[in-house]
Amino acid sequence: MTEAGRAPPREGGHAGLLRLITCGSVDDGKSTLIGRLLYDSKAIFADHLDAIEQDRGGSAGLDLALLVDGLAAEREQGITIDVAHRYFQTARRKFIVADCPGHEQYTRNMITGASRADLAVILVDARKGVLPQTRRHSFLCHLVGIRHIVLAVTKMDLVGYDRTVFDDIVSQYAQFARGIGIEGFTAIPLSGVEGDNIVAAPSPRTPWYEGPGLLGHLESVPLLSDDAVARPFRLPVQWVNRPDQDFRGFAGTIASGSVRPGDPVRILPSGTTSTVKAIVTQDGELPAASAGEAVTLTLEDAVDCGRGDMLAAAGDPPQTADQFEATVIWLAEDDLHVGRFYDCKLATQTVRATVRQPKYRIDVDRMDRLAAKTLSLNDIGVAEIYTDRELVFEPFAKDRTLGGFILIDRETNATVAAGLLHFSLRRSQNVHWQPTDITREHHAGLKNQTPRVLWFTGLSGAGKSTIANEVEKKLAAMGRHTFLLDGDNIRHGLNKDLGFTEADRIENIRRIGEVAKLMADAGLIVLTAFISPFRAEREMVRTMLADHEFIEIFVNTPLDVAESRDAKGLYKKARRGELKNFTGIDSPYEAPENPEIVVDTVAMTPEEAADHIVRRIFPQSQERA
Repeated sequence: MTEAGRAPPREGGHAGLLRLITCGSVDDGKSTLIGRLLYDSKAIFADHLDAIEQDRGGSAGLDLALLVDGLAAEREQGITIDVAHRYFQTARRKFIVADCPGHEQYTRNMITGASRADLAVILVDARKGVLPQTRRHSFLCHLVGIRHIVLAVTKMDLVGYDRTVFDDIVSQYAQFARGIGIEGFTAIPLSGVEGDNIVAAPSPRTPWYEGPGLLGHLESVPLLSDDAVARPFRLPVQWVNRPDQDFRGFAGTIASGSVRPGDPVRILPSGTTSTVKAIVTQDGELPAASAGEAVTLTLEDAVDCGRGDMLAAAGDPPQTADQFEATVIWLAEDDLHVGRFYDCKLATQTVRATVRQPKYRIDVDRMDRLAAKTLSLNDIGVAEIYTDRELVFEPFAKDRTLGGFILIDRETNATVAAGLLHFSLRRSQNVHWQPTDITREHHAGLKNQTPRVLWFTGLSGAGKSTIANEVEKKLAAMGRHTFLLDGDNIRHGLNKDLGFTEADRIENIRRIGEVAKLMADAGLIVLTAFISPFRAEREMVRTMLADHEFIEIFVNTPLDVAESRDAKGLYKKARRGELKNFTGIDSPYEAPENPEIVVDTVAMTPEEAADHIVRRIFPQSQERA
């Protein structure tokens, strides 16, 4: 993000800090409005003004937008691309203001700016009225929990400060706002270029307007951080502070509530309880701390607590669950892959999560609920989220910090979605692991072997099934207990309901991974022969198993060789367009990057390949696995 101007104010415990964003459609005057706000409130450094004057080359008139548009690309195109942050203060309050991009393709940037804002200034060009992007941004602001909305009707100077124009826009926006749940907003007629109703109010050009100026309203609006202090104590643990053997503290920013030495706390998700011994900061110990303050807490007891855990009021802890309903805002160019594992980050917690097929997506323009199989760039939908372990959370409507999450692609490390948790699903509380007396180690001991999953992957026709069959015969001859899961055979039963779309392929491998894990728990050596075209799903299966139990075997066969074998005639059908989503033709195959074993089926016969694999797994045939 572009951070222009002075360093940010210290936030810890400061009740007078307001975070706000400006958003709306393209060229509604967002950057000019912020520039005017900073200029008239004398929050611009002289050297910054001088630099802009030099960029202008001495031409008449100060371009206030350049006070915010810091990127060269923005200055050249006359638009805002990144989220530009500015910090300033008046005698009554400190501010962090974010200028968010108006183009639809930069909606992800706008979400970034809105995610922590207390107030949104929605700009509407008086000449154009309420536009689709105005509605989209308003809906997103309401969705991410912004409850203070300012409708800034800009460029009133270009419509002669006509009250009728202003009233019509306010009426049009009010009808839309009620429909999406915005209970109230403050409408202000403005001119960024002329400065009307920005710092002082009322402007003599709008004698019919009797409300506050923009800055006056920003200085007086109630802060959401005040509500956070009134809620129960929550501190997501960011790290464990161990400068020496005698000190052990748990550091983080208090998300809500307040805490004092002597307060009982509960560590989640374990449920262990203790008592606060001291509140430590770099400036010394504090008698109390509250929401927004970064502190280190020491406890009376030695407890198991680390990054991702939560310290909470012992008598009023948050919920834990691993299945949720959530709103998902999709931010990536590639569509959501239903069933694929993504990294999910919520506060300081990171877990693996899958998104089920959306219940519906929302048409922001008409506010209709539409059927959806996936989500595309800028789509907003409601879906169920499953995580691989319990999350400590609050519903987003109650706590934005503990109810908001992001999804990250595990291959590219790119943020692909933002999400808002609604509630946990009841089945997540009703289903528990049932302990058994006979462990997986006991099963393996009876078979005198180490469980493994030999995962054969490669193109159709590469020879996976043939080689896997040869390997199993050799292992059986060595007295090993095995089971072979073949792709075609599984689709006759367990996965007969799945097709060959990308989503179905992902679900196909997820199910096979779960079955292979159960068989490994039974002590077996499991062989699987599946195309399994996507690295993410192969990695998903790897993470289901214990270390060194997953062995990826890449059956490396060039496409032309695999196609020449084509015993089933599948490639011919795919080439004729009769077989859609066929790997290697119109659906991608992602070759393994670091497989444990590679076999070259051009240079090796199936039996030679099988010998090579067995020797790699069992270097000495007499070795006990």
